[in-house]
Amino acid sequence: VQLQASGGGLVQPGGSLRLSCAASGSIFSINDMGWYRQAPGKQRELVAATTSGGSTDYADSVKGRFTISRDNAMNTVYLQMNSLKPEDTAVYYCNAEIAPSEYRKYSYWGQGTQVTVSS
Repeated sequence: VQLQASGGGLVQPGGSLRLSCAASGSIFSINDMGWYRQAPGKQRELVAATTSGGSTDYADSVKGRFTISRDNAMNTVYLQMNSLKPEDTAVYYCNAEIAPSEYRKYSYWGQGTQVTVSS
């Protein structure tokens, strides 16, 4: 099982980016999916998460600006980031709880994608 993240880049303050993360491999089911970020010198933090049923949760710092969504048919989770601020600059990682078979489940991480918000 692999998670492949994409969509990062350099954007000016106030701009938007959309991150994508696709899961591939031997997948029986996918439970929670989410995005985390880690800025230099800081701990990794949860940005947004979504359950298989579509419930969502956001860090207070991104509420109203970021939207997490998923396409269960494509095993993909997205993060739409609007009104970006310099403090959103970080490496963004996707995470998913994936069951490769009916009786096992593991937490998997994507490789990280850099988001830089700067003028």
